[in-house]
Order: sequence, then C-alpha cells, then structure tokens
Amino acid sequence: MTSTTLIQEEQIIDQLRCSSKKQALQSLAQAAASFAGLKERDILQVLLERERLGTTGMGHGVAIPHARLKEVEQPIGFLARLQKPVDFDAVDGEAVDLIFLLLAPECNGTDHLKALAKVSRILRDPVTRSYLRQAGSKDELVAAVRSAFGFPSPAKMRKASGA
Repeated sequence: MTSTTLIQEEQIIDQLRCSSKKQALQSLAQAAASFAGLKERDILQVLLERERLGTTGMGHGVAIPHARLKEVEQPIGFLARLQKPVDFDAVDGEAVDLIFLLLAPECNGTDHLKALAKVSRILRDPVTRSYLRQAGSKDELVAAVRSAFGFPSPAKMRKASGA
C-alpha cells in the first residue's frame, strides 16, 4: 500500500456540511460508496458498529473512523475538512473538524493496521493539522494532503514522466 493508492484528490472533501457525528459518517459513507462502488448502507453499518466499540475521535479535532469490509480490495481513505466542527465523543472532548475515513479489506488485518498507523501518525502532527485547517481552498487542501502523505508534487511527476 502506498500513499497514492490510499488517498487521491477525488477522495478529499472540503467544507463538508454536517451537524453531527452520525451525519458526518453518513456523508463519508456516501462518498466512499460512490467512489468504490460499494453499498452506502453496508459502509455506514460497519462504521456505526465500530463507533459503538469506542470512539474514533483521537483528539486535537481529529477522528479516524475505520472499518473492514469484504468488498474492499485494498485500503482506501477519504479526508473531510468540516465546515463546522462536530461533537465526535473524542477522547479529549474537543469537537472534530478533520475526519479521515479508512476502509480496508476484511481478510487482511495487517494492511488495515499499517494504513491506520500511517494516517494516525500523520494526523497527530500539529504542523500537519495546522496546514490542513489553514488551507484556503480545495486546491490548497489537496496540496497540504499531498505534502503530508509524501506525494510527489504534480510538477515533479510531469518532470519524471518527461512531459
């Protein structure tokens, strides 16, 4: 699993409008279903089951809801920057404005744990969180995600391909 297979520009949602944890999870489940050709209801069900086990609100305004599904072939992620923070029952009690949804194959727990550890490590960094929050547009948010996840810049990619 590489960063570029985990999250791409189409999987970044800026200014997501929601008023609750459940509504945020529904919106992300809908985006994931549309992107990956999965059933929204199935995604939402496993996310809500995971939240019943304990919150995925890790603190500092960040949540990483995650679940494993048999229909998923490799880990995929979706980052949402919320228009307004919502209560996510986070461990520090702080409302959440950055959510990274992670879906992974049901049969491969190792990939799930590696992806979860990577995303957690990236979003624990206060500088990264600041860049994600301060991005003034979707393009700036995408650039911040590219930088945080170690993607090559588009200019470097064009140069490497000889374009």
